[in-house]
Amino acid sequence: MHTLDKGLRSALENTILAARSAAEEAAQIVLEALGVGEKVPFPHLNDAERTLRRKLRSHGRQLGDTQYEDTKQTIGALTEEVAYQHWHRMLFARFLAENDLLMDDDPVSPISLTIEECNDLAPSLGARNGWDLAARYASRMLPQIFLNDSPIFSLEFPIERQKVLEQLVSNIPQEVFHASDSLGWVYQFWQTKRKKDINDSGVKIGARELPAVTQLFTEPYMV
Repeated sequence: MHTLDKGLRSALENTILAARSAAEEAAQIVLEALGVGEKVPFPHLNDAERTLRRKLRSHGRQLGDTQYEDTKQTIGALTEEVAYQHWHRMLFARFLAENDLLMDDDPVSPISLTIEECNDLAPSLGARNGWDLAARYASRMLPQIFLNDSPIFSLEFPIERQKVLEQLVSNIPQEVFHASDSLGWVYQFWQTKRKKDINDSGVKIGARELPAVTQLFTEPYMV
């Protein structure tokens, strides 16, 4: 396998930086719509949405978000994880597909699928589109990376925000998915802006900042 040349690395860096920004904006929108950080649930939420909100709040606290005495809660850590997982599930789906490793869920004779084939199958399988179906298959194949029972995968990004992410992952050159060092660069580029923000802020480096600054440690949900 080859490694990425300078041009491909630069293009990949630009894509990953744009993807993190777009994914975190989308994640913040859906979390705020559910009132995850608010004191009490919004009155218009139905029972399923209230249950999801409660699970997300609990998960956010596990990640390090703070619940105050008045029960308001920060959502910074949760926003980062939602963004990371939703983007990387699509990205890994394309990695698998480009290497003929994205398999359907036939328990007897699974077959490999392209993203285009997933798009054709999506309507009959209850998926929003090919990327949604491909991401589901990737989750099933990589359960230690993408926890299918996690409440974050019950969230759906606004359509216009989701399309931005789909376009970004679609535009990554095919050669990237056959390079031996691509995943390492992906992780490093994902942390680039966070690392710069922390360094520029001058804050004391704690457990929350350590993964981004050193890149020797990862968040628990990262590969």
